[in-house]
Amino acid sequence: MTPLVRTTVWRDGYARPDELAEEVPVAFEYNGISHAVMLATPSDLEDFAVGFSLSEGIVARRADIFDIRVNESAAGISLQLDIASEDFVRLKVRRRSLAGRTGCGLCGAESLDQVQRELMPLPGTPPFPLAALYSGMRRLPALQVLQQASGATHAACRVSRDGSIAQVREDVGRHNALDKTLGALAREGIAAGDSALIITSRASFEMVQKAAALGVGTLAAVSAPTARAVRLAQDLNLTLIGFLRGETCVLYHASTCPEIASA
Repeated sequence: MTPLVRTTVWRDGYARPDELAEEVPVAFEYNGISHAVMLATPSDLEDFAVGFSLSEGIVARRADIFDIRVNESAAGISLQLDIASEDFVRLKVRRRSLAGRTGCGLCGAESLDQVQRELMPLPGTPPFPLAALYSGMRRLPALQVLQQASGATHAACRVSRDGSIAQVREDVGRHNALDKTLGALAREGIAAGDSALIITSRASFEMVQKAAALGVGTLAAVSAPTARAVRLAQDLNLTLIGFLRGETCVLYHASTCPEIASA
């Protein structure tokens, strides 16, 4: 399946070609057992499989995923993962059935106890330079290929301390885009602790939780965080930034000092 679908629209009284972002049911199956169905953009699916599995705590390490198979059908796409037996036993104990809705991070959680996982606070890291975040945000739009074509996708990416960006991933769901970037980092063996992640959306509670689960030290969002996201960032020692636009931002929590370095 392709992430974009060509169509014809009427604009200013004329028929014009256009492109729409595809939205496909993606089923996650672990050791032959169906676990979750999410609506997602059919791109970077191996990254999605790894990122979702790690950020949701289904597997403890990338090495615990032995195989990933992507199967397409008329109904959608199934991601069939073979995982370590101890992870699979743990999954069955705390099993969640997700009724996948685009942009929904907690759909289908069966109890309040499943909302927040027990994660260790992140170790303190040197403050991330704002200049690098501003540079990364300026560079990101040119690499959002699906957004440029459709206007309907979110993006996430890694930013280095020199302002360069990599692992840009897009999806109609903001959580999915983040999972894809996290999966790309894990598949490439890149430790996220000394990098920052930019997301082109608000920073929700679960996005903070997903980032912290993979050791991300700084999460910067184009829009605002929620109050619960800020409280979780404080608990987990994660630097959380919102309203990253142009040369301005709002610091909601810093992990090591009251001000982020400006250069």
